Amino acid sequence: MNPLIAPSILAADFANLQQEVEMINDSVADYIHVDIMDGVFVPNISFGLPVVEAINRHAKKPLDVHLMIVEPDKYLEAFHKAGAAQITVHLEACPHLHRTVQAIKALDCKVGVAINPHTPIRLLQDIVKEVDTVLIMSVNPGFGGQEFIENTYKKIHALGELIVETGSHAKIEIDGGVSLANAKKLFEAGANVLVAGNFVFSSENPTETINKLKSIV
Repeated sequence: MNPLIAPSILAADFANLQQEVEMINDSVADYIHVDIMDGVFVPNISFGLPVVEAINRHAKKPLDVHLMIVEPDKYLEAFHKAGAAQITVHLEACPHLHRTVQAIKALDCKVGVAINPHTPIRLLQDIVKEVDTVLIMSVNPGFGGQEFIENTYKKIHALGELIVETGSHAKIEIDGGVSLANAKKLFEAGANVLVAGNFVFSSENPTETINKLKSIV
């Protein structure tokens, strides 16, 4: 599988949001990663439905919407209507995860399940075959620009084994601290999708940075 790149719009210049979305449209990126934070599940607040709708009006790439919120079931349909092509929920936020996954499927959205750095891969045993993507957080969720957690490689290998064992077709997505320094190693470990925020948007030439990540292997 070719490397897939999902720039995180959370790190964009919000005073020039349309321009930033159009930059991603014109790049070789595969998705636009959209982080939704509620200040409860994670210690930060990002943005909500009106901003997602605004992004979607200009986006030509699918929106990969990552819900870092409590009670995500209440908002699944709203984010679907706002433009989400994939909705990713956190295992830690969903007491009835299978029900949540089925609700996302019923909206005809792709389904992702995310896990925090401390959450063991084995907890995905009974759900991994039902999802399109598993997102491994490689930093503690809530803030951009954090240092990559090295134990992530071990978790990628474990998840890859679980995917084979269960006959799942889930992609492995990595979110947090991604850069050219670790992108190749992440892909070689078994990752399929890399989310990159600050590394892309703080670079001198974001389009070229996306291209370098895309062509790293």
